[in-house]
Amino acid sequence: MSALNSFNVIELAENVAGEFCGKLLADFGATVLKIERPGTGSRTRHLGPFSKQGADGEASGLFAYLNTNKHSVTLDLDSDVGKAKLAELIAQADIVIDDHPPGWLKSIGIDPETIEATHPGLILCGITPFGLSAPALRRHAEDLTVFQSSGWGYHTPSGSDNSRPPLKGAGRFLASYEAGLDAALCIAASVVGRQSTGRGGSIDISAQEVLASRVDYVLGQMIAGDMDVDAGRARFDLGGPSGYFACRQGFVYLWMSSPQHWEGIRALLGDPDWMREFPNNWLERGLTPERIALCRQHLGDWLKTQDKDEAAEAAQAVGVTLVPVNDSSDLLRSPQLAHRGFFVEVEHPSFGRARYPTVPYQLSVTPARITSPAPLLGQHNDAIFERSAPDIRSAPEPKAFPARMRRGGPLEGFRVLELTKVWAGPYAGRQLGFLGAEAIRVESLGSLDVTRVYGVDDINKAPGFMAVNPQKLSVQIDMKSAEGIALLKQLLSQCDILIENLRPGAIDRLGLGYAACKAVKPDIIYVSMGMYGSEGPLADQTGYAPCFDAIGGLSALVGYAGEKPLGMNIRYADSTFGNVAAYAALVALAHRQRTGEGQFVDVSAVETITSMIGDSFMDYSLNGRIAVCDGNRHAEMAPHNVYPCLDGDWIAIAVSGDGAWAALCAVMGRGELGTSPEFGSLALRKVHEEELDRLVGAWTQSQDARILEAKLQEAGIAAAKSANSLDLVTDEHLWARGFYRYVKDTDGNNRPIIGPAWQMSNAAAIHDGAPVLGQHNAYIFGEVLGISEVEQQRLMEVGVIR
Repeated sequence: MSALNSFNVIELAENVAGEFCGKLLADFGATVLKIERPGTGSRTRHLGPFSKQGADGEASGLFAYLNTNKHSVTLDLDSDVGKAKLAELIAQADIVIDDHPPGWLKSIGIDPETIEATHPGLILCGITPFGLSAPALRRHAEDLTVFQSSGWGYHTPSGSDNSRPPLKGAGRFLASYEAGLDAALCIAASVVGRQSTGRGGSIDISAQEVLASRVDYVLGQMIAGDMDVDAGRARFDLGGPSGYFACRQGFVYLWMSSPQHWEGIRALLGDPDWMREFPNNWLERGLTPERIALCRQHLGDWLKTQDKDEAAEAAQAVGVTLVPVNDSSDLLRSPQLAHRGFFVEVEHPSFGRARYPTVPYQLSVTPARITSPAPLLGQHNDAIFERSAPDIRSAPEPKAFPARMRRGGPLEGFRVLELTKVWAGPYAGRQLGFLGAEAIRVESLGSLDVTRVYGVDDINKAPGFMAVNPQKLSVQIDMKSAEGIALLKQLLSQCDILIENLRPGAIDRLGLGYAACKAVKPDIIYVSMGMYGSEGPLADQTGYAPCFDAIGGLSALVGYAGEKPLGMNIRYADSTFGNVAAYAALVALAHRQRTGEGQFVDVSAVETITSMIGDSFMDYSLNGRIAVCDGNRHAEMAPHNVYPCLDGDWIAIAVSGDGAWAALCAVMGRGELGTSPEFGSLALRKVHEEELDRLVGAWTQSQDARILEAKLQEAGIAAAKSANSLDLVTDEHLWARGFYRYVKDTDGNNRPIIGPAWQMSNAAAIHDGAPVLGQHNAYIFGEVLGISEVEQQRLMEVGVIR
């Protein structure tokens, strides 16, 4: 049985975000009916990469990747007949996915404000660049402008100064992939909620907020006044000698942040003389520009003589987090990905057999599978339109659940147990908490999370911990004692989901592996998070967020055209990994709601990253082309870049067609360029792209970025100022949508936090800041577990509760 095989989805989306969301549901068995325009079909059918063998409109590798397991029908939604037929299809649907601009749904006869009354069980999800309430200033958008407005662009790559433009990130559609993932998360939560309450609801996803939420560890500290904000390009950075280095055959990424890493490097290099000039703890307390430069010079000289895979293997053996920077060909040869079956062969009816990336999670009972290729345009017209339309689906009967802390939201009544560290695991718990679940962090004085202790005097006022852990509960249990493990298992018996992201092997050494937990709670949803997942020849290796990017193929795509990889900002990947884990957990929970069956959910950080650049891999699979750094270029747009403005600011401009190009020429006061021999068509602009960028950049450098953004938007051109940290925390639209919001800290004071990247008709009430250590001991031990006060006192005295 597939986890979502009883659900019918209408996909109105025709862009990457909505189609990726639909794919994530379809690969778990949902019946996804894609509505397409007669004759031309979805926009993504006409975006590359293209197979040389496919027919017109049926050769897109992007469309093929995004639309596996779906059905396609064509409807003219400008006609009354088409609208009536759509209404019949929606009457049979559980979920509708849309990614058109605000107002489009009403134009085809779907009113988001009234549909809950007429279709009480329907889940309606809209995905837009800036949310359905976006102001006119942000009406025109492409992935480049959304990425730059989110803060990621301005701070990518790490370690950059302001002499070169901010970069677009990996590939062409990173903002869309991220938004589609959040949409799938919210839909899965709404499915679970509908199984409990009998009601659906509406979801409003903002791609800008999704991306900004992925840096909550930093942005949360900034908005609370715990971290400086200004126009510096390094505000998201960590500093230190970590970075990318050239090898004999490619590049590696090396992470160094502790004395343990330094000693590992000493062993790896054979204790060279130059290392003796550095204090042993210099990575923590002695960072200087001179030491960083000298360290990188010596490491670079050694690595130039090494093979990247051999260097990575030797480094991991001595505890050094050095990893290869993989490209598409490396990924396809990876023994780890082969062991986990991450790539599968799919036979497409137009261009034949190719290898496809799959999904970054393995569910023990209901795995995701690709069972059919992307459909041909209108392939299922006859089969779908011959069916008679049933009555509108009524809301399913609600199911009862035990009384628990109530906060509203689709996950109200469900309980999550967190055995997590640092960022990725806590981010997964945060997302579930923001959807209404009761998320409980297990902590102890003997094993505090680094985010509670690093660089602070008061573990209950640690800015990083407070940024990532709002809306959670904290309970103290010493997991190093047998009695503590027994107490934890007692708590586990009252939970629905367990999330762990401890070091490989640690959870089993504690006696808390899946088999042990299943014996206590047979229907537990057990989520294990690891860099490579829980099994395979490399499953014992560890790393940090930039390592995920490097191994997963993303870093190789980020850099200036013709130059070495520079990678995404150092902060990227942890939160995306956590979000994927949360989504997979909810799909498993939806299955449990139907069948009573729990399961093991195994999530890989590396595979998470590869799944976010699926279209780049498809180019290699179809055509043998290995994607490389391309600056801010886009195959289907020109100009498409980030240009200098006055006062050191930058503006992103993405011209999507000849009409937008003519409009830009008019704003520039150079109308003649619109039809010139050099720039009159996309093909010509791509040929002369360097000259085009020089021309546009020479004009923008005398402009105020904010004023120019408004002028270009008014002219119908996708443009956005590249947002620095000060721009982010003062963004009025983010405040107005409640992305930034105030909660009460434990002292009763208002504290701003980063809220969810969505608005929902059934939203959870978010009113609590991060907990102090053991803040909820009395509630958990007394009310949830029924342990007497006398016994609680004894447990404290013997150190089980500490």
